[in-house]
Order: sequence, then C-alpha cells, then structure tokens
Amino acid sequence: MNRAIKRVIASVVVAGVGFVAAGGTMYAAGARVNTSKSIPLGLYWTSSAPITKGEYVIFCPPQRTVFDDARERGYIGPGFCPGNYGYMMKKVLAAKGDTVSVTPQGVTVNGGLLPHSKPLRVDTAGRPLPYMSDERYTLGESELLLMTDRSETSFDARYFGPVSREHVKSVIRPVFTG
Repeated sequence: MNRAIKRVIASVVVAGVGFVAAGGTMYAAGARVNTSKSIPLGLYWTSSAPITKGEYVIFCPPQRTVFDDARERGYIGPGFCPGNYGYMMKKVLAAKGDTVSVTPQGVTVNGGLLPHSKPLRVDTAGRPLPYMSDERYTLGESELLLMTDRSETSFDARYFGPVSREHVKSVIRPVFTG
C-alpha cells in the first residue's frame, strides 16, 4: 500500500474517532436526536424543566408485553432501558385529572379529539395492533398520556396506554428541528 493511501486511511480513522468522541461528549452533555415521526425530527437538549402538558419528553418504556412486541416488530429499538428497550420521545398530551378515552375515531382528552390519534387496527405489515379500551379513564397522580400530535402511524399511548412519570427521564427541548 502506498503512502498516500495510508495517509487517507489514517485521516479517515482519526476523523471517525473524533466524530464518535464529539457525539459522545454531546450526548453526555444532554444532546438527543429524534429520527421518529412522533415529534419533529431533529436535535433536542435534555432539560430540568417540570413535566407538564405540551412538553416533549424522553422516557424508558415500562416493562410490559406490549413493549416487548413493539421491540420485536421494530416500532422501538433495543437500548439501555430496563427490558432492553430503547428510549422513546413523545409529547405529554394529558396528565393528572384529565379524562381520556380511546375510540375508533381517535383519542379524546376532556372531550376534545386529538389530531392524528385514530387507532389503526393493523401495522404496515398487516399485523394486528393492540387496542386500548374505549372506556373513559381519568389519569391518576403520576400518569401521563404520551403521544404524537403529528403522525397517524406513531406507536404511542393509543396502543400502550398511560405511562407513569417515573419512566420519564427528562423533558427535552428542540434545538434544531425540521
């Protein structure tokens, strides 16, 4: 191998190591990247802000069969959360005291229909999706409804139900989204 090729290879390796180190440093400092349709694509930063309605959050899915199935089907990736789940990012659309109902028309919160919330019966591969009861349910002290308000195909609370605040790792704030 000639010297020019060796220099190019060495430069690529050094650049790659630098890129990985920079990414790790940014992650440790609070940077998070969203590549799903659930919230706007882009770069987010973790925050110590309180968890309130309207905030974007990053959370570890609770260990439930519905999340085991979601990981196996590729709706969520494997990761560092208990149960080997990857983190999920959603918007808090309901919290303590809100009345929620999942109907064939969509999810209602305090009687108002949420946009893009109509439950699908099957996924894009034709596999049946879990379906939450259409009973009215009032969220308890620590329960949150974590959903999208922008995608009909997001895997969210219309399929897995409320999540406890204890599973939320952080409020995330958009830095650069598209």
